[in-house]
Amino acid sequence: MVNITHKSNSLRTAIAQATLSVSLQATIDAIVNRTVPKGDVFEMSKTAGLFGVKRTSDLIPDCHPLPIEYTHISFEIKDLDVIISVEVQTIYKTGVEVEAMHGASIVALTMYDMLKPIDKNIQIKNIFLKEKRGGKADFISIKENLSAAIIVCSDSISRGEKEDFSGKTIKHRLEKYGLGVCDFSIVPDEIEEIQSKIRKNLESKTDLIILTGGTGLAPRDRTPEAVKPFIEKEIPGLMEFPRSYGQERMPLSFLSRGIAGMNGNTLILCLPGSNNAVNEYMDALFPHAFHVFKVIEGKRHD
Repeated sequence: MVNITHKSNSLRTAIAQATLSVSLQATIDAIVNRTVPKGDVFEMSKTAGLFGVKRTSDLIPDCHPLPIEYTHISFEIKDLDVIISVEVQTIYKTGVEVEAMHGASIVALTMYDMLKPIDKNIQIKNIFLKEKRGGKADFISIKENLSAAIIVCSDSISRGEKEDFSGKTIKHRLEKYGLGVCDFSIVPDEIEEIQSKIRKNLESKTDLIILTGGTGLAPRDRTPEAVKPFIEKEIPGLMEFPRSYGQERMPLSFLSRGIAGMNGNTLILCLPGSNNAVNEYMDALFPHAFHVFKVIEGKRHD
């Protein structure tokens, strides 16, 4: 199965539809009047559909087992067609499109099985996904021409003793979202040098400044102290969530002292220096963090 351990839980909704076409008005009448010999077609097929939704991962190899937290099955009759609609919801890392379509298929097959003694010309057709919501697709609308600066804070990397990985990772991840990285700097973990870089990017009206490194507990880890004077409006949740996300994967993530907040219209994020931690923080924060720019977009004057 596809690895989804890097994804975050979110509300996922899918609505699938199927059509069962009968050949006789008498068949429709028997369904509506509940006179089909095998029983109540609506209730029996609805029950089967609920089982179908919940057992999708048992039958389709690449589907992940996931919690089904809501299912609604409804029917609409149009002439000789019965329109089956199945809505499924979960709060999980992956969507429920296949579960909804599987449920609609099972409803239709159950109806077919119950009706075939009284109608030999039934067809199942048009099983499709009508709607899906949730996951990254709901958050990927990004304001055009956002600019970003990356500041790697590390004594050893600035001296050329170690290679930078975390800064390059951030740059690669931002470019995937179409952001232009206008400044990529490596500085020692010295408050004055870090602040000089931040100040330069604020003067340039850079939209997003991401610092990596210097968020631990060692005496030389000074990045949060360098950043704090520039934070006019702190956004605690922007660091609380990735710390929680990371702790599910590495128990010591809670020790990171990263901070986040706004300076005017510029978002400043302070990430750890470990490349693994940076990947986790980027997974947790983006693209959702771009919503900040949607909020302030009406107030921008540059």
